[in-house]
Amino acid sequence: MKTLSYFYPVFFLMLSVPSVFAQEKQDEKLQKSAAVLRDFADMKESIPVQLMQKAEGIVVIPNLIKAGLGIGGQRGKGVAMLKRADGSWSDPVFVTLTGGSIGFQAGVQAIDLVMVFTKGSTLNNLTDGEFTLGGAIGVAAGPVGRSSSATTDTKLDAEIYSYSRTKGLFAGLTLNGSRLSADDDANKAFYKADHAPASIFSRGSNSDHMAVISLKNALKAFY
Repeated sequence: MKTLSYFYPVFFLMLSVPSVFAQEKQDEKLQKSAAVLRDFADMKESIPVQLMQKAEGIVVIPNLIKAGLGIGGQRGKGVAMLKRADGSWSDPVFVTLTGGSIGFQAGVQAIDLVMVFTKGSTLNNLTDGEFTLGGAIGVAAGPVGRSSSATTDTKLDAEIYSYSRTKGLFAGLTLNGSRLSADDDANKAFYKADHAPASIFSRGSNSDHMAVISLKNALKAFY
């Protein structure tokens, strides 16, 4: 009996270790996403205030890996958030971006990517699990500037504007054909339940998790 009484606590501790590690992994993803937003906000030529006021959704992918030798590919994990009617932001949905491109390329590069959605309904397509960028859902290079007068497209009529911070061999980033999908495992690990993206987007700003609060505060730096 002594052996069993010792074994049970150790057994349940071993079961809890993977969930703790999973939680820490998602916390790190939130912290890195917040750091990307703060870095972008501090840049001299940043995402215009006018665009952020118009934005209805945002996706942040820190350390998107782009690699290629003849045939290129990219993959990264990050978060997506929807802006609510009162101007507040939803709790984050964890997402994965994957894609590839054909053409001569060489090298490996980590890219911080921000996508600003002018239509929340576009990002809500994640409720079906995933969607492909390009074609009907076009992605344009985002205008830069601190004020609305600095934008190069005053109409801001594209559905998605992309911003990337890069170092290395690649001069640009092509997102057409890339797939944005919900990271169900990450969402389950963080929220401790099988929440669909629509459920997380609609639940409002009710998370008191410090990493989530930090992410939302980083968004406020653009206004």
